[in-house]
Amino acid sequence: MQFGGAGLGSFGSLPLLLLFMVGMYFLLVRPNQQKQKTWQEMLSKLKSGDQVTTNGGLRGTVISLREDTVIVRVQPDGIKLEFVKSAIAAVTTAGE
Repeated sequence: MQFGGAGLGSFGSLPLLLLFMVGMYFLLVRPNQQKQKTWQEMLSKLKSGDQVTTNGGLRGTVISLREDTVIVRVQPDGIKLEFVKSAIAAVTTAGE
């Protein structure tokens, strides 16, 4: 015996699939986009004198900036190192 709604089984899961995709967007994609945006803003506001930490864990003070590189002075010997801006993980300005 076949009921009138028996053929809708495959279309009934479509709203559930769409809901799942929207949920995944808001749980995974959107937070990463926001994090990337704040990181880009942080790099654009980078200036001499800022205390920075690199992705490798080195901490130092920004001495000079170029378009895509940063020169950082590392203590205790005051060694100058050159990094690409994308290697900067965090910035702590003198006021913080």
